[in-house]
Amino acid sequence: MYKSFSFAGVCVAGYSSPKNEILELQLPLKLFAGNKQGLCPERDFKVQHGGFCDEPVECLRHIFETRNLVTSGDAGSKLLVWDLGEDDSGINIFFFFLFSSWPSSFLLLLPKNDLDVIKRTGVINLRDTAAEGRKISSGLTEVPSVLHGSRISDVQLTELASGKTLYAVGTDSLNPVSGLQFINASAFIICATNGTLCVGDTRDPSVEHYALQEDMSRSHWTFGLKTNPPQSDLSSCSVSRLSSCGQVLVSDLRKMSSPVTQAQLNLQHSFSSSDFLTVRWAPVLDNCLSVSGFDGTVLVFDTTSWTTDLKNPEPIFVHRGHSLSCEVKTDDPPLVVTTHVWHPWRPRTLLSAASDGSLHVWDWVGKDNISV
Repeated sequence: MYKSFSFAGVCVAGYSSPKNEILELQLPLKLFAGNKQGLCPERDFKVQHGGFCDEPVECLRHIFETRNLVTSGDAGSKLLVWDLGEDDSGINIFFFFLFSSWPSSFLLLLPKNDLDVIKRTGVINLRDTAAEGRKISSGLTEVPSVLHGSRISDVQLTELASGKTLYAVGTDSLNPVSGLQFINASAFIICATNGTLCVGDTRDPSVEHYALQEDMSRSHWTFGLKTNPPQSDLSSCSVSRLSSCGQVLVSDLRKMSSPVTQAQLNLQHSFSSSDFLTVRWAPVLDNCLSVSGFDGTVLVFDTTSWTTDLKNPEPIFVHRGHSLSCEVKTDDPPLVVTTHVWHPWRPRTLLSAASDGSLHVWDWVGKDNISV
């Protein structure tokens, strides 16, 4: 069951300097004006609250049904716990998140709160470190916890308050992790950068591995999981994998041996890194997913007509706002959308960020794009 939340802002955190801000930004009021937009001309994000982190922030997550954030830095030796403070409004934080590894910030979808300062309240020291960044996902139980790992072999679930290890994956796979996420209170999924998917359960250290063919595993892969939060059954979930070559595989978690559908997207990779590849399922619209990280656009696709044949579908919408509003200089690297996310219940509203530091809120059936 979905609850009604007051969705009002994003959190951003930098990693480009030794000391970085963590800020809460209020979404543009125009987004919530409805039919009275003429009386509400405000189109800008506004800083509401903030704090400072003494190290670069490479990954940021909100912890389910708490007022806490967890961040990881470039060293990968510890996780930092942050407190957003008391929420006098009585509105819970919606745990659907948005993050990015762009030079100026990470994004996390949050409701408005009444605090002045975001404070660091704890440190989780890690025994294993790796050159790869540590990915984070919130646990979905009453005990606040975080699932994290840089390689499949070191993925573990840690209790937030005590730092105690509640669960550890029982595998020796050294494949780097590109993302991980809980499906429900106990089941979770891990995606490796070579496209391998691992499905596990915190009641059993063993995990099921679903590797791709060798020729496909040479690409860099990321994934997007469609669930019915907060407690989803495997039968209601779909997982999409996106490669740096533009290939998309859609799988049913009940039968992972072969994809249900697939497609080869007509995309040109204008950016040398694959770190920004993002694929998201629309939470409200059926069979819609979006893709970014190849250039300065966000593309929306309808997968209804996709089959097991590798065809080249056309997007039903392309957001070019970042490219059109960017002033490109000769020495600047190519603009790339670093991340994007769908609004949890506004069917066609998305947020996106780009490498020039811009944030956009846009509706792909509306007349206006709101940007800063």
